[in-house]
Amino acid sequence: MTTISTIENDPARGPSLTADATLLRTEPDRDCPLCPRLAAFREATRAREAKWFNSPVPSFGDPEGRLLVVGLAPGLQGANRTGRPFTGDFAGDLLYATLIEYGFAKGVYQARPDDGLKLVDCRISNAVRCVPPQNKPLPAEIKACRPFLSATIETMPRLRAIVALGRVAHESTLKAVGLRSSAAPFAHGAIHQSGALRLYDSYHCSRYNTNTGVLTPKMFRNIFARVRADLA
Repeated sequence: MTTISTIENDPARGPSLTADATLLRTEPDRDCPLCPRLAAFREATRAREAKWFNSPVPSFGDPEGRLLVVGLAPGLQGANRTGRPFTGDFAGDLLYATLIEYGFAKGVYQARPDDGLKLVDCRISNAVRCVPPQNKPLPAEIKACRPFLSATIETMPRLRAIVALGRVAHESTLKAVGLRSSAAPFAHGAIHQSGALRLYDSYHCSRYNTNTGVLTPKMFRNIFARVRADLA
């Protein structure tokens, strides 16, 4: 059942694009040192798989888009290998098929960054830009990377909808836009309103969640069907 929480006393959104917005750092450097554990893991993976991307994975899509999809972090053999969010692993198969179905992407997804797929009115980013061991970033790492998520949101002047994939993405996004967790609890299908900006919650589209039935393709499609209807 969809629930909508409305956040009072919050400035109307999309986010204001200030004169200094172009100076905001939306992406970390290739050798970002902010998280020592992630930097060490990145270097070890570079030594083992020299042909992989093995760097903080930048956001993908249209900065002028009205929809931002926020994931957890790059997968080791997915985005960390290919350099494009949700590209090269099962989560991307479901995400991009759904985006194409609802008109937020066009082309054919072939699990590689040069497949020609284009996002339409949409951008994809991650709460943590570097691959974490066992796909589990630490709280300090999520916090260290949040300024890049905040800057990504701040520099999208037409942003109206954010789909958060999983609890970590949800909570980091709340902090990035200045909302309290108690006022906007995570639940699949929940919608949290802050002025003109809506945050839509979904379970993460991981293979584990789909294999165990926590998330079905229909449940996932329903989220984007609602976003498409609301943006119409």
